[in-house]
Amino acid sequence: MSEPARHPCFLGLISGTSADGIDAALVRFHGDGPQARPELVHGQVLAWEPALRAQLVALGQHAQALTLDEVGLLDVRIGQAFAEAANTLIDAAGIAREQIMAIGSHGQTLRHRPHGDTPFTLQLGDAHVLAERTGVQVVADFRRRDVAAGGHGAPLVPAFHAAVLHDPGEDRAVLNLGGIANLTLLPAQGAVRGFDTGPANGLLDAWCLRHCGQPYDAGGAFAAGGTLDAALLARLLAEPWFAAPPPKSTGRDQFHLDWVEAALTGTEPPADVQATLLALTARSVAAALHATQPHTRRVIVCGGGVHNPLLLAALAEAMPGTVVESSAVHGLDPDFVEAMAFAWLAREHLAGRPGNLPAVTGAAGPRVLGARYPAG
Repeated sequence: MSEPARHPCFLGLISGTSADGIDAALVRFHGDGPQARPELVHGQVLAWEPALRAQLVALGQHAQALTLDEVGLLDVRIGQAFAEAANTLIDAAGIAREQIMAIGSHGQTLRHRPHGDTPFTLQLGDAHVLAERTGVQVVADFRRRDVAAGGHGAPLVPAFHAAVLHDPGEDRAVLNLGGIANLTLLPAQGAVRGFDTGPANGLLDAWCLRHCGQPYDAGGAFAAGGTLDAALLARLLAEPWFAAPPPKSTGRDQFHLDWVEAALTGTEPPADVQATLLALTARSVAAALHATQPHTRRVIVCGGGVHNPLLLAALAEAMPGTVVESSAVHGLDPDFVEAMAFAWLAREHLAGRPGNLPAVTGAAGPRVLGARYPAG
């Protein structure tokens, strides 16, 4: 039997809170069980159509409301965009569709409300459209089962981190710097934990777009031109959410530009605000790690923020004595770890294995996550 036949592929798709593109990863797993070694066969990012991305960002910033008809149309349009991303990746990889067991699709989060009497989380991206346009079965809607079981429905990626990055010789943490920053705690011994720590690229990108007209702060250059405003940083860190204990999760609907502006005096130079937002990410991550796993020896970083050297330097400064390094050191492309995780979650679903970690999400117990949408 050929290698590809013995180790079929799974395709993971995700667009994070930054909505800066659809990450697509074709993954082959070597071995059996959740700890099978993942191999990234091919990965790429498909840019959103500009008008659609602008709408997604506006929705995340609470700057736009939708009618029910508009929600339905957006669900299909996102599904079409995800299908285009999958098809583009499959064509680029030159792999036969029969070798792809399933597509694991996260969709695009529009609202995440895990608190209150009626908690919910909402991701759009019609999985029927995705299955129809790709000819591959789809596993989607991963978060809502965990929420139904009393969990936050997030973060879900820690289960994948634990399967592939745990080391019995040292306390580790995996830090994903997407729109929101989140930590996975991987102690040498003991239970895996994971939670969101607060804003990361989401606020940095939004502030940069407003004042520089650029979708992100390339290399941290905008922040490097400013000076940290200690008083502003203190006001931002006074947000009660930061002091709340895990499990906890958040999103763009919590940390958006209106939230930032409520803390401004109106006299701050924009570059100083950018520098302060960068420090906010580093300080909130460091504080969360110190409070939950103070003897961490190594922080493995993935997500778009890994390309911001100023942010990585700020993290290292805020966590002296801790190695801060890219997931690339461990054989995982930092740009595609989350997409690979949703390929893994699709694999776990088809195997009938739980995809959540109750200690991370707060769910009542392990649950098989997602729903399957046949190819035909």
